[in-house]
Amino acid sequence: MDSNLLKMGNLLEMSILAGLFLVGLLTVGIIFARLYRRSSKELAFVRTGLGGQKVVMDGGAIVLPVFHECVNINMNTLKLEVSRAGADSLITLDRLRVDAVAAFFVRVIPNVEGVANAAQTLGQRTMHPDSLKELVEDKFVDALRAAAVSMSMHQLLDKRADFIQAVQNAVSEDLLKNGLELESVSLTRLDQTPIKYFDAQNAFDAEGLTKLTQQTQQRARERNEIEQDTAVAIAQKNFEATQLKLTIEKDQTFATLQQQQEVATRRAQQTAEVASITAQRDREAQQAKIDAERQVKEAEVERNRAIQQRQIEATRDLQVAKIEQEKLTTLADQERLISVAEKSKAQSEAEKQANEARALAARAEEQVKTAREVAIAEREKQIALVAADQEAQQRAIGIRVAAEAEKDAAENHAQAIKIKAEAQQVQYQVEARGIEMRNAALNTLATEQIAMQVKMKLLDVLPAIIEASVKPLEKIDGIKIVQVDGLNRGAAGGSGGPGGAGGNLAEQAVAAALAYRAQQPILDAVLGEIGMKGGDLKGLVESVRKDIAPDGAAGDS
Repeated sequence: MDSNLLKMGNLLEMSILAGLFLVGLLTVGIIFARLYRRSSKELAFVRTGLGGQKVVMDGGAIVLPVFHECVNINMNTLKLEVSRAGADSLITLDRLRVDAVAAFFVRVIPNVEGVANAAQTLGQRTMHPDSLKELVEDKFVDALRAAAVSMSMHQLLDKRADFIQAVQNAVSEDLLKNGLELESVSLTRLDQTPIKYFDAQNAFDAEGLTKLTQQTQQRARERNEIEQDTAVAIAQKNFEATQLKLTIEKDQTFATLQQQQEVATRRAQQTAEVASITAQRDREAQQAKIDAERQVKEAEVERNRAIQQRQIEATRDLQVAKIEQEKLTTLADQERLISVAEKSKAQSEAEKQANEARALAARAEEQVKTAREVAIAEREKQIALVAADQEAQQRAIGIRVAAEAEKDAAENHAQAIKIKAEAQQVQYQVEARGIEMRNAALNTLATEQIAMQVKMKLLDVLPAIIEASVKPLEKIDGIKIVQVDGLNRGAAGGSGGPGGAGGNLAEQAVAAALAYRAQQPILDAVLGEIGMKGGDLKGLVESVRKDIAPDGAAGDS
């Protein structure tokens, strides 16, 4: 029982889910049906809003109440009637006025661009012909006036087709801007404007009124002339009729007399003709007899001549047959030769056609190869174009990335320069503070310490000074030793060298060179400042040893 309850619960749950699914599907269908909007052959619409503009002509679209806006466009042909009469009538080339009623048959251009332009420029007016007429009527009136002023009133009546074509040419271009096209123009009424609507104070009307008055008076005068001419013509016609009647009666009398005379004359002529015919028949009978005799004689002569002619023709036929036989033999030989020549020619033609066929096959094969190579080249060209396009895109991406990297680097460089400037400013401040503190410390040193530092500085630059002082020795080619007292280092002597100093040979040579250098006074002064003697190397070394070594170490060394 528990299992049955469980099954019933499952079935109930599935039924509920199926019902909910059907309800949801039905709800979606109802919403879709309510929101889906269809177009027809007579009605199109333009949907704007979410998703941009969409022109719907042969189909439908979803229209959301808040997100979309629709403009209905009437695709039927609309009749827009324009009437110009009375004071608003059209002025022609001869400055006359005409009343005109024209029917313009327009419709929206049945393409996406035309429907979009109509929706943008006309809106819902396509659904209301009166509103559309109010918008475009001025264009039609302007076209009618422009066409009418180029033709006279008589030309408008005689050349209505030219007038309608001029109106169509004038208005079609303007209608295209509104998404409309002009199917046709019908001129339903065209008549002269009554004279009461002409304003004598208006220059155009005054000129037209003058012409109209001139034409009406001219027509009145012509009508009067026609009436008078008609009366005169009637009287003249009556007189001519009476005279013709009398003439006819006279002619009838004369005709009767002439007829009687002609009958008598004809009777006499008939009698004479009968006698003449009788005599003629007699002459003809005698002449026929003579002709018969002559014909008999001529027949005998003709028979004899025919016999001779047949004999001559038989001989001639025999000769002709012989000639024909020879001719046939000759023609047979010629035909045989011609047949052989034609066979040779046919063989040559066959060989020629075979060669041409082989040439065509070879040319076709070459064309196939050419087409294959052209296709391969075209495919390689397309591949190269695609590769070039990809390379250009990659290059453009690289250039854009490089430009962005350069921009970032420039910004980072500028930031680094700024940070470096700030660091240098801090460094300069620290250095200035250190120099200031060092100077303050130096100002507190004793005189002996200051002198010691000066001597240390002189010792640092002493090698450079000595190097500069012995520079002239580079130009000495050789040194001649005039006297050598001894080579031992400890030998004493007071007169061995120019300087009177002892030492080995190298020390004496250097001492001699130092004794004669040009900078000796300056060098001695500098050495004297630091307590050194510049007479020889030993004096220099001894002075430095005394200053650097501790107390008591100088005498031991």
